[in-house]
Amino acid sequence: MGNLLDRMEPLLAAMPAVKSPEGHVHFKNKLLWTLAILILYFALSNVPLFGLAPASQDLFAAWRALLAGASGSIIQLGIGPIVTASIVLQLLKGADILHIDTSETRGQVMYMGLQKILILVMIIVEAAPNLVGGFMTPDPVIAQQFFGGNLLTVSFIIFLQICIGGVLIFFMDEVVTKWGIGSGVGLFIIAGISQALVSGFINWAKITDQYPVGFFPRLVAIGLDGGNYLTYFGKDILAFVTTIAIFLIIVYVESTRIEIPLAHAQVRGARARFPVKLIYASVLPMILVRVLQANIQMLGMFLSNIGITIFGKFDGSTPQDGIMYFLNPINGPTQWMWWMNDLGHAPWEVLLRLGIDITFMVVGGAIFALFWIKTAGLDSKDVARQIQLSGMSIPGYRRNPQVLEKYLDRYIPRVTVIGGVFIGILSVIANLFGVIGSVSGTGLLLTVSITYRLYEEIASQQIMEMYPFMRTFFGKE
Repeated sequence: MGNLLDRMEPLLAAMPAVKSPEGHVHFKNKLLWTLAILILYFALSNVPLFGLAPASQDLFAAWRALLAGASGSIIQLGIGPIVTASIVLQLLKGADILHIDTSETRGQVMYMGLQKILILVMIIVEAAPNLVGGFMTPDPVIAQQFFGGNLLTVSFIIFLQICIGGVLIFFMDEVVTKWGIGSGVGLFIIAGISQALVSGFINWAKITDQYPVGFFPRLVAIGLDGGNYLTYFGKDILAFVTTIAIFLIIVYVESTRIEIPLAHAQVRGARARFPVKLIYASVLPMILVRVLQANIQMLGMFLSNIGITIFGKFDGSTPQDGIMYFLNPINGPTQWMWWMNDLGHAPWEVLLRLGIDITFMVVGGAIFALFWIKTAGLDSKDVARQIQLSGMSIPGYRRNPQVLEKYLDRYIPRVTVIGGVFIGILSVIANLFGVIGSVSGTGLLLTVSITYRLYEEIASQQIMEMYPFMRTFFGKE
């Protein structure tokens, strides 16, 4: 693998990239870049795919909010290719198949180049099944009007548009990472899910019955009409309670941390603390787990649509039987409360599906959390090196990276696993009871956590603008 990477180095180094800032980017400019990308994201989400038939199916319908894409738009794929490429790289790096030292400049260039190649591959891999599998069908009217009835040409144009949208999302993510605040992946998730949450709270449309679907309009309409709240509002109250509970739990857990004391080796009295949060690896590993599940379901839907039903049959985007049914995550009480709903499955099948979902989330959350901190430079070795370079040390211990690493090993790996398991369990619980809006419990959990961390980063950026010398701490500049 190493020899292959060495031969590929010229290609990896030549991959197109957003130019990095040469110096410090002022906080106001970072805000402007972030806002500009957010506006562009919403604009692209309203650009429909030319040539797409109105009756087309959405392959990612059940995962739409989490993937931060818009159905039938040019950003149909959302962040799916970026996250899937990250999964592949983390698995290769975690299994010691991929030997790249990301602490060196050469290693960083090779890693980023390899990630870009994988993202481009995943864009094609995820765009192709939409057309080949018959989910996104070309509009015969447009085909007849512009291309003499050639549906194949229209299909290819749709494919190109989806690929262009995937590439745009990738570069937009890179712009936010280098010139803005946070990451594009997190920003797009917040944007998509927040939009769905707002719609879930104040939507006045009447879809399922005579009352609006939005929580507050429905609450008022039922009250004014003298309707039965238990009949028309029971599930909405459960979803509202779950939404508030998830918000409060995540905010509390994000503030729970172990603080390691630090002191400057040369400046007497200069002290600081390195926080090891309970959710040390953030919630991004949970995105990796859910996107991995989405890709498994996408493969099952594609095979089912072309007539291969050995893994299960699908009704739209919902698996009806086979292994795909058991691997499909539970989203909402109507998918597991067999004593209240006719699920078409025996109780033992529902419980088995629930057990597989919990196991997948808990084990996957712990594994991907460990992989994530190693890839993102948050493991004990990298943190020890950063503390050493900043001139800080742990009081009572020698200023030696090996000593610091051994001390940090007492906390970081354990807290990472505990945090991954906790987020996995909380995600499953949130999905079981449902939340407001057309988002999953995992989506809400990710949004609250990412927003909280974005708030912390904004506060950190403001402090560094006030005290420029702090930019050198932990490699901020």
